[in-house]
Amino acid sequence: MKKRVMILTGVIGVSVLGMLAGCGSSDSEKKEITAVVSESAEEAAETVEAATESEAEEEEAAPEEEKKAAEKSAVSIEEQVLVDKDGIKITATEYTEDDFWGEGIRLLIENNTDKTYMIGCDALIVNDYMISDLFSSEISAGKKANETMYLSTTELEAAGIDTVGKVEIYFHAFDSEDWSDSLFQKEFCEVKTSEYENMDTTPNDAGMELYNEGGIKIVGKTVDENSFWGTAILLYTENTSDQDVSISVEEMSINGFMIDPLYSSTCYAGKKSIEDITVLSEDLESNGIESIEEVELKFHIYDADSYETIADSEAITFSAQ
Repeated sequence: MKKRVMILTGVIGVSVLGMLAGCGSSDSEKKEITAVVSESAEEAAETVEAATESEAEEEEAAPEEEKKAAEKSAVSIEEQVLVDKDGIKITATEYTEDDFWGEGIRLLIENNTDKTYMIGCDALIVNDYMISDLFSSEISAGKKANETMYLSTTELEAAGIDTVGKVEIYFHAFDSEDWSDSLFQKEFCEVKTSEYENMDTTPNDAGMELYNEGGIKIVGKTVDENSFWGTAILLYTENTSDQDVSISVEEMSINGFMIDPLYSSTCYAGKKSIEDITVLSEDLESNGIESIEEVELKFHIYDADSYETIADSEAITFSAQ
């Protein structure tokens, strides 16, 4: 920026000198040129002043941006073995960040068995929030692979997680040719980052409370009419019970019209989650619904492992305005 200001000043100076050097005519012409030069000088001074202010603002903002970037890149983990069971060994080697995929944990997976196994997650939890995972790795017998388990940037933001302090993972290993044959399931491990002591676990539960019984609390937060599939109603769930639970939505209507939503949420004991109830655009269009005004639904809450019913709520009606 300083160079731009200096160049701008220099160009203006050269222009002024050129105008004066070219005025070898009458006094009246000199006066006219002097007036033009004076006016140009004033405009130049204003331009230089504006450029200087802009430079000062950039310099002031730079340290804050650099500080945020430094804080982000400061997150790290110690290399550690997460799973070493039945011939499968998983080692967390580093904490990484990709411009496209976001933050993640780099994993070294070793298959010391005589079968090809698919390694994946039963659950991924960040700072006590359930996070969807897209992790899956097929490892041939006797082979190794370097993989990255990415943490959904969108879901971290929805949960209000700025800095990752703790990642809990439940791994599973299935025979690639026979998924009914599992080597292990829900193999738990925990990774604490360098920011563990500073992580914020404040519940992101602002909104309209829709349900609160038996240790299960559900809060309606916002309505997003520009979600990928159509329209989404964002829900916060907090599970203070001693059971891992799953929740589905039944008998849902919007503005009095029955709708088949896309929603399924699992929240482990002592954890929280942020999930969308997604309503397809075609369902809204076929019913002539231009905006969501009133929603009615029932929650079906059941054990995440046995599928036994824990509770069925009464019809819950709320306004989306």
